Amino acid sequence: MTRSKMTRNHNSNKKKNVSKLWKTKRRTKDLDQICEDMKPENADKLLHQEVDCDAPGSAQFYCLHCARYFIDQRSLKEHFKTKVHKRRLKKLSEEPYTQEEAERAAGMGSYIPPKKVKVETQTIEEEMKIS
Repeated sequence: MTRSKMTRNHNSNKKKNVSKLWKTKRRTKDLDQICEDMKPENADKLLHQEVDCDAPGSAQFYCLHCARYFIDQRSLKEHFKTKVHKRRLKKLSEEPYTQEEAERAAGMGSYIPPKKVKVETQTIEEEMKIS
C-alpha cells in the first residue's frame, strides 16, 4: 500500500491567492480619485499636511499626481524627472471617466470625446536658510 501524493499542507492557504495579495499590497489611488485631489481646495490640504510621524518624510514631501510620500526634498525633485511621474501626468491629462460617458457609450446618447486637461508638475516651495 503506497501513500498518495500530498498536494497541500497546512501552509497552502498562503500560496493560493498570491496574485490577489500582490494586487492589494501595492494598491494606489485611482485616476479619478487623484483628479478629485487635484482640485485647489483639496490640493492645498494635501500639500500642506500636518506632521505625521507614520508617513515617510513626516508627510511633508508629497507628490500630488502620484499620491506618494517622499523622505526629503531632493528625492521628491528627482521623482519629478522620472518616467513614472511623466506617465502619470499624461494619464491625468484626460478628463476622468464618468457615468454619463458610460451611458453615452452604451447607446443612451451621442458620444462626446473626452476633453484634455492641462496638467503640470506641482511647484516646490523651498525653505530659505537664513544664516
